[in-house]
Amino acid sequence: MFTAIYGICTIITALVFIYMAQKNYDNVDIYNWTFLVLILIIVLSYWLQSKVTTPEASSFLFCFIYLDSTILIVAVIFALLHTIGIRIQPWMKILAYGASFIQLAVVWLCADNDLYYQSLRIVDTGEGYATEATYGPLIIIHFIYLGCLMVWAIGALVLGFLRQGSYSRKNLLVYTSALGAGLLIYAIDIAFATEFTMLPVLYTIADVVIALRYDRAHGYDLSFLITEHQKKHDARGYVAIGLRKQFLGTNEKGYDFLPFLKKQRVNEKLLPDDETAQMISRLIDDFEMGDVRSLKFQTGGMTCVCEITHFSISSGGKTQGYLLELRDATEEQRAYDIISSYNERLNAEVVEKTNSIRDIQRKIVLGMADMIENRDNNTGGHVKRTSDIIHIIVDEIIRQGKIPMTEQMAQDIVRAAPTHDLGKISIDSSILNKPGRLTDEEFEIMKTHSPKSGEMVKILLEGVEEDRFVEVAFNVARYHHERWDGRGYPEGLVGTMIPLEARIMAIADVYDALVSKRVYKEPMSFEQSADIMCECMGTQFDPNMKSVFLGCREQLEKYYEANS
Repeated sequence: MFTAIYGICTIITALVFIYMAQKNYDNVDIYNWTFLVLILIIVLSYWLQSKVTTPEASSFLFCFIYLDSTILIVAVIFALLHTIGIRIQPWMKILAYGASFIQLAVVWLCADNDLYYQSLRIVDTGEGYATEATYGPLIIIHFIYLGCLMVWAIGALVLGFLRQGSYSRKNLLVYTSALGAGLLIYAIDIAFATEFTMLPVLYTIADVVIALRYDRAHGYDLSFLITEHQKKHDARGYVAIGLRKQFLGTNEKGYDFLPFLKKQRVNEKLLPDDETAQMISRLIDDFEMGDVRSLKFQTGGMTCVCEITHFSISSGGKTQGYLLELRDATEEQRAYDIISSYNERLNAEVVEKTNSIRDIQRKIVLGMADMIENRDNNTGGHVKRTSDIIHIIVDEIIRQGKIPMTEQMAQDIVRAAPTHDLGKISIDSSILNKPGRLTDEEFEIMKTHSPKSGEMVKILLEGVEEDRFVEVAFNVARYHHERWDGRGYPEGLVGTMIPLEARIMAIADVYDALVSKRVYKEPMSFEQSADIMCECMGTQFDPNMKSVFLGCREQLEKYYEANS
């Protein structure tokens, strides 16, 4: 009977292992996989021991069965410490696992002598072959070692229940139950010298529980939910919320952005009496309805931006909940507020002088563009030059007549040119003025200036300028780094999806960069620059702009010669 039970347990643990291997998780939990491997080996060894008929074979299988009271217990303790948020130092792992392997080595080296087992006798019980052991003198070492492990495990459990943190108390109960049941069964086996132990059954149940709770358990662990790119943003907070709006976990920075989390219990719904908690709840509702993906709010004198997305544990797997990414936008908001308040004062003072207001507004845009350019040592004079050569380009477009464009549209594009890099005000000077090549991370930050330029155009011009011009300026600012072949940013637009004004701005922006001196390069010759521009027609630039560029090339070169 017990042989059959152990055999069924072996099959179940093997199926659990195969099931977990097929889940295709984005991140691997080394502790749970350690459990799965060890339990399969241990249960298999118990099953084989119930079938062998010689003491030598049984002694050999004891070498693997002892994995449960050495390596497996250490792995459980480390998993418990990891769950409650205690950092495990490498030397601790080396020491603990090293001691475990020494214990195993004692068993393995003493398999052929009487130091560990004085004798082993195989008994046919009718329910399987049982091994009756008479212990040798070295068994006391194992009992002492096992006692130390139990004290360590109990201490870790007590610490887990006393310590505050973003982890599930249910997981602690699972660990407590498993260790308690294991100790009880082990004590019964020793006290009553049982022929067959129920430990394989316990290990199999634990194996199944691990598989069933794997996804839920790692919904509490932020390290399994955020990408490597996100982990580099130490200043950002990350909060995991379940599908039923229950709090799952957060990193330390999350408490700064959402102080109510310090009172929020894990695995319980967001606090109903906290205004910020209910604001997050409404954000989730709006996100599910497809209305919003972000939220801006004030907390403790800080302006926060919260972006929401779904998360799952495995690639293409079932959605497990919501991941909130929070960042400090105080400085950004302060700049916006200064500009907005200035606009409001101007509008209040000259409400009946629309034309005068527009003139002042243009000066503000140009002043901000000049201020930004003064921060950027790489692109001195870039705003003025691009504004001038945009005028040359749109005049050539109208002259050729191949691309439909009204005089009003041409004027709007020329006026909008200075707005194209306003978003650089939010880029750190160390990146903006870096003389060498940007790193991938720095380039990702630099790329944010395009959407931020569009946002600032809206802030500066909406309600003051005509809607027609605001749209042109927004398109120039946001999309001038898009490429005809779709490999640009910020949205990867393709072909004529890119607004015409942005396609024209791209020509002026890149040409000026080629023929101008920068901190990191000398100016290219007109001939080399023209060759590059023509080569990029149809990939980076609108191919219809080639004839326009060639048509005004001579005039462009004369402009740069006169202003060099």
